[in-house]
Amino acid sequence: MAKRDYYEVLGVSKNAEAKEVKKAYRKLAIKYHPDKNPDNKDAEDKFKEAAEAYEVLSNSEKKQRYDQFGHAGMSGSSGGGGFGGGMNMEDIFSQFGDVFGGGGGGSFGGFGGNQRGRRVIKGTNLRIKLTLNLKEIAEGVDKKIKVTRLVNAEGVTYNTCGTCNGSGQVTRISNTILGQMQTSATCQSCSGAGKSIKNRPSGSDSNGMIKEQETVKITIPPGVEDDMQLKVSGKGNAAPFEGINGDLLVLIAVEEDEKLIRDGKNLHYDHYISFSDAALGTSTEIPTISGKVKVNLESGIQSGKILRLKSKGLPSVNSYGRGDLLIHINVWTPQKLSKEEKIFFEESIESKNFKPNPTIKDKSFFDRVKDMFN
Repeated sequence: MAKRDYYEVLGVSKNAEAKEVKKAYRKLAIKYHPDKNPDNKDAEDKFKEAAEAYEVLSNSEKKQRYDQFGHAGMSGSSGGGGFGGGMNMEDIFSQFGDVFGGGGGGSFGGFGGNQRGRRVIKGTNLRIKLTLNLKEIAEGVDKKIKVTRLVNAEGVTYNTCGTCNGSGQVTRISNTILGQMQTSATCQSCSGAGKSIKNRPSGSDSNGMIKEQETVKITIPPGVEDDMQLKVSGKGNAAPFEGINGDLLVLIAVEEDEKLIRDGKNLHYDHYISFSDAALGTSTEIPTISGKVKVNLESGIQSGKILRLKSKGLPSVNSYGRGDLLIHINVWTPQKLSKEEKIFFEESIESKNFKPNPTIKDKSFFDRVKDMFN
């Protein structure tokens, strides 16, 4: 099922300010909160959907990328953005507790009190660079990449942290001139996880983790661009203490093609022809992403003319149509002439037919440049 537009999910316009986005999300979060809708899968899905939309639209960088590329620009695996399948309820409460009105947990209006305190640890993200050719960009492609990531070692077990008793926070009471003051801080012993290592398998690090190689499938949507970053949720490093996985960030690099030059959705191709072909006209084959196509060049075609093959370019990453292939005609001037050829051209110097006589139909260089970008 296709993801809904994030603005539609929150019920706000693209020009909505941060306060309006936050207000809309809080309203939906309260309405579909799990404590108000126990054992209601539909409410849980809507709660997560709203959180995903807010995670993107409340972040200026992610919002800009979403506005430009849509869902395809936010994720390389599911076509979506923020959470995908890599975040759970605790992670939502941990990140957006301030929206609910709690002091760092998921509590608001009496709901979600059991979410307060213990910090959910997220593993670090991994980054890779993926080089694609024009054919892969045009059609989209599935890539299988070997990734070395940290995972929890088999057999690792945990104890409840003895310092905070599993709460993830330490409360201190101090005497001041105004009376006793109570403050809460993240437990330094467990970094807020509420747990400590009980059994650490041989060969694992201090957090009971080991490095493991995994083959990850990455789905690249058609039309991606150079330097675009996609995200595969949950395929980064695992987190200790049964936290949530980090993400795999995929930086797209476009391989330079030998014949075709990319310009956004459009492609450009330089085609060279002889004086004879230009004067007499000819039929020629032009390379495209999907194979060669036959093009007829009319007699008298001029150097610098641009022919346009509709929809032979690249698709938009947002599915906004397809670009064109622009063929740039270049008449090749021979650098060396035989004696017979030299005589032929010398005799043609005075011919009116060989003298330049451009008409209004023969566009100037600046007109052709203007056409290229229209």
